[in-house]
Amino acid sequence: MDAAVLFGKEDLRMERVEVPVAGAGEIVVRVGAALTCGTDLKVYRRGYHAAMLKPPILFGHELAGFVHEIGAGVTDFAVGDRVAPMNSAPCDRCYWCGKGQQNLCEDLLFNNGAYAEFLRVPARIVAKNTLRVPDDLPLEHAALTEPLACVVRGLEESEAQAGNSMVVIGAGPIGLMFMHAAELAGVDVIAVVKREDQVETAKLFGARQVVLMDEASDVVAATRALTPAGRGADVVVEAVATPATWEWAVGMVRKGGVVNFFGGPPSGTVVGLDTNRLHYGDITLKASFHHAPATCRTAFALIASGRFKCAEFLTSRARLDEVPAVFKRMMVRGGARDIKTAVFP
Repeated sequence: MDAAVLFGKEDLRMERVEVPVAGAGEIVVRVGAALTCGTDLKVYRRGYHAAMLKPPILFGHELAGFVHEIGAGVTDFAVGDRVAPMNSAPCDRCYWCGKGQQNLCEDLLFNNGAYAEFLRVPARIVAKNTLRVPDDLPLEHAALTEPLACVVRGLEESEAQAGNSMVVIGAGPIGLMFMHAAELAGVDVIAVVKREDQVETAKLFGARQVVLMDEASDVVAATRALTPAGRGADVVVEAVATPATWEWAVGMVRKGGVVNFFGGPPSGTVVGLDTNRLHYGDITLKASFHHAPATCRTAFALIASGRFKCAEFLTSRARLDEVPAVFKRMMVRGGARDIKTAVFP
């Protein structure tokens, strides 16, 4: 079969590899649609991901498709079923799983290889984190479940409630998902974006007000001025992953509010924060990572409800053999940019 294989930094190639075979408890999925992702772009740029993959390795992790083969002992799925397998599953036996923190599982099992004709799904993911897709839901929409599940967990961890104010810094795919999911939950959203072309996109996905970084002499002050009484937002979500935006986030939140550092800077990054403001402002700092089976199901239900603007997130289409070229284009900053590309093998 044809598959995209990551060999290292900005080295993604189409290769001919063996079609996977389902072992006990496993399924093989014929990929119907796979989606590009900011995490995949980050891995492509760095050439590896310490927790999830080391090259050379099959690439991509957001997908939905059809069950092509079932292994011994599989009873919940049959050949031909439409499914959305998530990219991980916890062990549910370790210390962190016992504390309800499955995203931090010490044996979190990851799976990659969505940019291919077929994908083998390990038994643990089959049993714990593979969802059945209804016939009326496009597969490319179902493939949005994994990133949205990360966002849902971030919102839950931030304890965002209807009527709250929220600032979202960043208008990449994850930032836009935070805006839209928060708006659907009744949260008043202010977006902080870098480029002019992102202003209307942020509004499309639920931002009532938008601050354009380049037009504000003081981004923090300009953002706080848009919050109730200028006191700062109840919740601030950082979705850019730079030291500057982490520091902005702390400046934009109200006393007693919550900051969620969702964007993950490279290892070794150091940030300077105002300890006086943190302590006397009674500010809560959170950092949300990944998802859990429960948030995957919450995200999938939101997508299946029809309320989430799935089609608007999928701004371009590509063939499987175009994946390396797609990632080269994603490296180019500035100007109008796709949110997500749907890849159809």
